[in-house]
Amino acid sequence: MTQMTGRGLSLPSLVTRLRERAPGPVGGALRGALAAGLGLGACAVLVMVLWISSPYPDSGPGGALHTAAALWLLAHGAEVIRTDTLSGLPAPMGVGPLLLLALPLWLVHRAARDAVEEAESAAGAWGGAVVGYLAVGAAAAYYCAGGELRPSWVSCVAHLVVLTVAAAGFGVWTAYGRPYGPLPGRFSALLPEGVLRVLREVAPVAVRAAAAGVLALVAGGALLVAVGLVWHGAAARESFAQTTGAWSGRFAVLLLCAGLVPNAAVWGAAYALGPGVVLGVGHTVGPLGSAGTAVLPAFPLLVAVPEAGGGTPLTWAVGVVPVVAAVVVAVFVVVGAGELGWGWRRVAGAVVLAGVLCGVAMGCLAGAAGGALGRSALAEFGPVGWLTGVVAVGWVCGVGVPVGSAVWWWRRRGRRPVADPPPTPEPVPPYDFLAPGPPGPDA
Repeated sequence: MTQMTGRGLSLPSLVTRLRERAPGPVGGALRGALAAGLGLGACAVLVMVLWISSPYPDSGPGGALHTAAALWLLAHGAEVIRTDTLSGLPAPMGVGPLLLLALPLWLVHRAARDAVEEAESAAGAWGGAVVGYLAVGAAAAYYCAGGELRPSWVSCVAHLVVLTVAAAGFGVWTAYGRPYGPLPGRFSALLPEGVLRVLREVAPVAVRAAAAGVLALVAGGALLVAVGLVWHGAAARESFAQTTGAWSGRFAVLLLCAGLVPNAAVWGAAYALGPGVVLGVGHTVGPLGSAGTAVLPAFPLLVAVPEAGGGTPLTWAVGVVPVVAAVVVAVFVVVGAGELGWGWRRVAGAVVLAGVLCGVAMGCLAGAAGGALGRSALAEFGPVGWLTGVVAVGWVCGVGVPVGSAVWWWRRRGRRPVADPPPTPEPVPPYDFLAPGPPGPDA
């Protein structure tokens, strides 16, 4: 334990003082590196606790630390390669728990936001946080390459860079109060006036409406998964009991199920939208029925998958989820339009823009929620991102535009113009007998 003396400082105090006195980009780099280190440390603690509690550990502490680094990369959406397969051939694993994604996103966002306070420019704070985080990420990927779970370098670089750049940019934007002001002059000069007007007036309303639509879709998907698990409750309990007999292993399976709950919610949303979920090459499950057959692993969340066969009125009823999401988008747009005094055409355009944004977001979520679980038959597992996004755009625009127009017309019809009050007559002054009056007829 390092003691404080009259001339010395402990190591945490030195790190804090260095970070406070460092220039903007250097301070941002230190904060970014610290954020990556905290994420790695959290994964290492989790994996080491499970390794210590395991009655039959397969590897030593070094193997556990390599697994922790791989889990940290998987939390960013990167794909890792399993080398210890029964066939001896390396198998990719790209389905990462989306719940783990919240930790690196929050850490990078917080690092960039705090770096703005000590930087002279937003670009310096953003660049420093990105460089510091990616430097630790590169070291973690290099260390992970020596374990049984090795990084897929193309996927690792792409996901780490995109996530870090986006989260750090959002952190800088948050530090400035999340403004919706005009673009800088150099960008405004390149865009026509109509596009600038849309960005200033329509885009904020459309973004809020799209966020509400995505939330409605994901909440509806989570509800569908919950109903499926309750419906197959006995099978879910049996599957959970068959995974492992040790309490530590069951605890690990429980943690994995909790981490995959957001994935399952997105899968349920993709199922309700219509494209369905791919459970292996050639096997797709959707509300209209399933194509092909697949042998699913014994995992509690997978028992909620509908049985093979054609669609039924019960499965067709899930179409209410995208309908409700489209109505939510339309209502949010109309409410925002009422405050700004928009006309019908602008309301319809805002609903279309919100539908496009909602589709892009759902496509990204669907792509992140799925991936490969192995070779050959398990090379595709989860919803198809681009198809889910396109269908989401169709649902929101097809239902949202007429609903938004009807709601806009109804709100406008209910507003009765208020008549102007009659003018107040001017007060008549009292008659003054001394004042000369109008001349009489005898004058």
